[in-house]
Order: sequence, then structure tokens, then C-alpha cells
Amino acid sequence: MFEQAWFLFTHFENYLEPLFQTLGSWSYLTLFVLIFAETGLVIFPFLPGETLLFFTSSIAAYSTQTLDIRILIPIFFFAALIGDAVNFEIGRHLNKLPFLKNRISPEKMASANIFFKKHGAKTVIFGRFVPLIRTFVPLISGSARMSYRHFGLYNFIGVTLWVALGAGIGYYFGALPFVKDHFSVIFISIAGIALIPSILAGLLHLFKFITNKKARS
Repeated sequence: MFEQAWFLFTHFENYLEPLFQTLGSWSYLTLFVLIFAETGLVIFPFLPGETLLFFTSSIAAYSTQTLDIRILIPIFFFAALIGDAVNFEIGRHLNKLPFLKNRISPEKMASANIFFKKHGAKTVIFGRFVPLIRTFVPLISGSARMSYRHFGLYNFIGVTLWVALGAGIGYYFGALPFVKDHFSVIFISIAGIALIPSILAGLLHLFKFITNKKARS
């Protein structure tokens, strides 16, 4: 049983490719929803955006009948762009929510506003490449009253770079025989590396919580 589970774990592409082929055009809609939900719905920061980008682009390189890179690129681009725009709008109305009115002080909002005036471009562009962080950058940008004109420009640049690099690298490596032969192991390794920032952020939050709790007691 262990050997069967291990084989499935290390050869899952043998099952996913037929799944994509069965879904047909619905595969692209599913991918659009997943990428959009990662940032657009705020509550799904754990979704592996760049892992999906790399994984599906690699499949498109060696199995053109399964996925088409010419369709994948605009799907990922518009899903990320629209998701960030929705997230930004949620941020603009964040301080109007009843349960947050008394928790976000004017001082904190002023500090966030100053930060995004100084570092907004770098944060929006390069935050797109950091899992978990990219979910909250549009939210904070909106709540800090960053102008949509600036956010839209920086976000366009960030999403363009993210899709171009992710799809380009995935498509290039997917065409290599070594990558095709060890696809599952490489995919799992990339997914694990992508989770490191999220794990570190969670541990830091837990450490601060424990420290504050001890200080109060």
C-alpha cells in the first residue's frame, strides 16, 4: 500500500493530464478561478499561484493536446490582474466595515499611507512574486488610499513579469526530457519552496502572539 501511495505521489502527472484532457476547455476556466481566488477573494492566500503557472506551462510544453500555452498566458494574466483589482477595491472599503472601524486607528492608516507613498511601486510589483504577501498587498494598498492609477500601473507591471517569467520558465523546462521524467518530484519541490514564506510568516505571527500574551500576563 505504501509503494502504491508513493508511486501516486511521485507520478501524479499521469493522472492530472487525463483529467485536463477530460475537462477540455473547462480546464482553463478552473485555472482562471483558482488564480483569481488567490488574491481576489482574499481568504484563499494559500492557493499555489506560481506553482500552477509553472506546472501547467510545463505540461503545455510536452503535451500540446492537453493544454495550450497561447491560452494559458492570457488566462493567468487576466485572472491575476482582475483578482488584484477586486482585492484593491475591498481594501478601499475595509475601514467602513463595522468590526474594523474601532480596530484601525487613524495613526495606523496614516502610517500605511506614508509607507505606500514611499515604497508603493516596489511593494506592488515585487510583492506579486511572494506567496501570501501578494494576497494582502492590493488589500493594504486600497486601505491606504493609494491611487488606483498608480496601483493599476504597478500591478500591471508586476503581473506581466510574474506571468512571463513563470510561464516562460515552466514552458522551457517542461520541454527538457529530465524535467518530464522527474516532473512530480520537481513540482513538489517547487511547491514546497513556495510555501516557505507562508510558513515563516505564520511562525512569526505565532511568536508575536505568544510574546504579547506573556507581556500582558
